[in-house]
Amino acid sequence: MMPRKDMFVNLIIMVFVYVSAILDCGESSYSGEGGYRDEMRRLALVKATHIIRNGVSPSPSHSTPQVSQRSRVHHVTEYGADPTGRLDSTEALQQALSDAFGSHVDAHLMEGVADLGGAELHLDGGTYKISHSLRLPNISGGNFMIHGGSLRASDDFPTNRHLIELWSSSTSLLYEDITLKDLMINSNFRGGGISVINSLRTTIDNCYVTRFTTNGILIEGGHETYIRNSFIGQHINVGGDRREKDFSGIGINIKGNDNAVTDVVIFSASIGIMISGQANMLTGVHCYNKATQWGGSGVYIRAPGLTQTRIANCYFDFTGVVAEDPVQLHITGSFFLGNAFVMIKSLAGVVCGVNIVDNMFSGDYTGVKIVQLDQSNGPFKTIEEVIVDRNTVRGMVRKSTVARGSVWRNGTRWTVDFSKVLLFPNLIKNVQYTLHAGDAFPSHTLRNVSGNRVTVESEKPISATLHVSVDQSMVGYI
Repeated sequence: MMPRKDMFVNLIIMVFVYVSAILDCGESSYSGEGGYRDEMRRLALVKATHIIRNGVSPSPSHSTPQVSQRSRVHHVTEYGADPTGRLDSTEALQQALSDAFGSHVDAHLMEGVADLGGAELHLDGGTYKISHSLRLPNISGGNFMIHGGSLRASDDFPTNRHLIELWSSSTSLLYEDITLKDLMINSNFRGGGISVINSLRTTIDNCYVTRFTTNGILIEGGHETYIRNSFIGQHINVGGDRREKDFSGIGINIKGNDNAVTDVVIFSASIGIMISGQANMLTGVHCYNKATQWGGSGVYIRAPGLTQTRIANCYFDFTGVVAEDPVQLHITGSFFLGNAFVMIKSLAGVVCGVNIVDNMFSGDYTGVKIVQLDQSNGPFKTIEEVIVDRNTVRGMVRKSTVARGSVWRNGTRWTVDFSKVLLFPNLIKNVQYTLHAGDAFPSHTLRNVSGNRVTVESEKPISATLHVSVDQSMVGYI
């Protein structure tokens, strides 16, 4: 690489050659015009000084001009948006959005979805008042981000809309790889926060969504929306809110498949997360929205017959989980505080492939069961592969599908009662037992299994201990 000193010397030489060329041109054409020559000399020296100061070499007059690439970062303040939030900025923001979608690189994501080349709508750290939804243009686009500021609904914002909407006029997938990041979304108690409809691979990261009346975040259709590192609450509080019984709305409403919610706090809403799609994943979620005693739910799974939902390492704080006719539901590694519990609700009487294992339950010793059955719409008729086991329980009533017990007595009949532990009533289908009578070996038989009680009877009186293991998980249609 050339030393800086040599580069500077060469630059000076180029400047003087450039000045001489201009002067020679002037002298050969207008040798008799002394005034013109002096003016040309003055202009040449001014330009030479600019070249030396800015390090720009003169371009030959015959070279092709270099057209600068237009930036794909659209700063909303340059469009006239008011970062103080006093004036309505809807039109300015919408124009910036239109411009961001107006140019794209010669590439595509999914077929028909144009690559916007990492375009950004930059909110410049301001707070912007909007009077109608900030809606992505009705043209395909992806690889795009909105970030870095706050949006607040005006007092006349429509109550049935969301502040940011990824919502095309058709059912086709127009948007892919859209990121909403570092945003404060204030719905001003007029509608919802963010809606993602028929979009593919959307990321909502480090967002704070509050003062909504419908949904903090709505996901409908589409595929693989990921919500992470975000805070969602209708009313801003840290618990113990005197208005808690009046909380309404849904923090996150998922009406689609294959979405994920990770490291998210939902601190006020009637329902923390509503799920009515399949194969969704919740991890590291903390729900302390409306408590169960006020009719709230941390997670409500409304996907009967084909649930395929996984809940792992979550924290349910005085509000629990409700699942309607769950088929393939996994709840593990989670903490249920303040009598929070899991409710399995019967609609068509189906519960299959449910694992509630390795969780912690903590209550106030008032007799609340850790897992409960709601059979008000009819009893469960199809029960298969339901495992409730290995949960640690303090201050609540343990319920399980696997249990072990023992009883000692002197006589001919021994009964172990599991009715207080087993989840399903009168549903023991697998029994293992041992009658331990010291050196004696009396004849005995399993006499009765009903009402979740196991009875063994011997042919003659003897002093013995009956050890029994039962399992409700390995059952078929009943």
